[in-house]
This record gives sequence, structure tokens and C-alpha cells, in this order.
Amino acid sequence: MTVWSVIGAGVAGLAVASELAARGATVQVFDPGGPPGPHGCSWWAGGMLAPWCEFENAEEPVLRLGQEALGWWAARTKVDRLGTLVVANARDLPDLRRFARRTHGFQEVVTDDIAQLEPDLHGFGKGLFFVDEAHLDPRRALNDLYHTLKKQGVVFHKVPAPEALDNVIDCRGLHARESLTDLRGVKGEMLVIRCPEVTLTRPVRLLHPRMPLYIVPRGDGVYMLGATMIESEDSDRITARSMLELLSAAYALNPGFGEAEVLEIGVDLRPAFPDNLPRIRRRGGRIYANGLYRHGYLLAPALAQGVADLALENKHSEMVDEDRA
Repeated sequence: MTVWSVIGAGVAGLAVASELAARGATVQVFDPGGPPGPHGCSWWAGGMLAPWCEFENAEEPVLRLGQEALGWWAARTKVDRLGTLVVANARDLPDLRRFARRTHGFQEVVTDDIAQLEPDLHGFGKGLFFVDEAHLDPRRALNDLYHTLKKQGVVFHKVPAPEALDNVIDCRGLHARESLTDLRGVKGEMLVIRCPEVTLTRPVRLLHPRMPLYIVPRGDGVYMLGATMIESEDSDRITARSMLELLSAAYALNPGFGEAEVLEIGVDLRPAFPDNLPRIRRRGGRIYANGLYRHGYLLAPALAQGVADLALENKHSEMVDEDRA
């Protein structure tokens, strides 16, 4: 019996294990950090399933493959299909027009439409509503995958994977840089805040020339704020400038956020290849699945399907990097 050993229990590793198990494979998972938690990069994600918005500065596969993620996740965890609202202050309307030129799949909205979608947003005359987009709670999604896999008989090992293992699928993110030398870290910074005074029901993006903000509702007055993508290997601390700009941008959305409690500050390094697209590479008995960049939840399903195709059927999806394999 062939046993596939997945290394890493972040969104990539759990998605790969889920896809393999769904196809009848025997799977075990190794992660010294244990079950999903703050030690993992994907714990700090926004969880936006927003392929049309992301296409504003991403390659075509992000739009095409990202659309398939909505159904994949909806079969495994709670997904809120409420769309994404993009707004800009009057002085930043050129940024809104630029965003519209680079994307599609939206409805143009004005003040009354915005008020109907999100009554607690005021002072925005124009926006874009991406009606088919969705979002999920990353922490719930990771835990749902984890517990479903355990019920399916997948064994999780809280130890490093033994060197002598065969049929290994390496999903360790930046920890695989010794083998994936063109992998780099892109720093992300985020805040979790509680503000019962403001109610938003869907992800909102505020376009701003210095720091485009996204805010994602988590329920019970809790929100995740994120924006930054810094080419840096330093993942220890958030910068004061980023903290100030995140909170200032939230305040610009609704002054009520000035009364918010800061519950958590998160900093992570997202693994990325030079073109910011994920790659699957096979070397000997090991398959590497990596490079999700800022599209972890959006592209993890396509990455997992590509790994399962390669591992179980020797079928090469578009993510298989033949030149570097």
C-alpha cells in the first residue's frame, strides 16, 4: 500500500491532503507545529475568495483557477457568498477607475447602492461591487479540513518528517528554500480588531494611493484589517508606519473604527516565486508544492488538484514546473 506523506499543515498541506484523501489515497501529515495555529502563515490570511479583484494586479491563472476555489471550499467549510465592495474617497477616484479598467465582473454602484449594501459606509459616491466573490474564515477553514481529515483516518504527526520517507509531498512554504532556491518571502501585516459599533457584512476594499486596505468581517463585531505586501524577510514585528496606516485607513472607512479594540497583530512571510504564481516540482520521490504568495485560499484548491493529478495519475497540470523539476 502506497502511503503519501504530506509535510506541512498549513493551507497548502491540508488542501493537498484533503484532495488526496478524497481520491482514495492513504495519507499522513507531518508538522512539528502541530494542528493549525498562529505558527502557520495561513492562520493570518484574509480568506477572501476574490479572483476578479485579485486580477487587478495578478496573472490570468489567478482569475481562472481562483473561480474554481469557491465551490471547492464551499464543500468543506462555511463560505459567505456576499460579494466584495470596492470604494474610494473622492480624491482617489482615478484609482477606482484604474481598478475598473484592470478587472471585470463588477457592477458600478453609487451612494444609494453603497448605502443599501453596507449602511455603515458613508461619504462614498462611487464604487464597484463584485457580486460573485466570497470570503471565509481562514481559521475555521483550516480547522474544518484538519478535523475532517482526522475523521477520514489521516494520521497527523507533531514531529519533523523522517528523511527516509518515500512518496513525500513538501508543502513547507519558506522552510523549503534550501531546495527551492528561487523562493522568496513577501511580508504581510494585519490586525484583528473588535468594533461592535460598526457593522459590515462583506469584504470591503478601500483604494488608497499609499496603502489600499481590505477589511473582512469575522462576525460578532470582529474584523481583519490587511493591506501590506513588503519585499522583506523580516517577520518579527509590524512597523509603526504600517500600524498607523492600517488604522487610519479603517478610520477613513468609518470613524467608528477609532473606538475599536486591537485584539491581535499578525506578521507573516508569504512564499512566492518570481512571477507570484504557485509551482509544483517533482525531484526524485519528492513533490514540492509551493509559492501561493498572497493567494493561499484562492489557489490552494488548484494546487492540491495539480499535486493529486501528478502523484496519483502522473498527469501534468499547468502548475507543474517542468523546467525546474
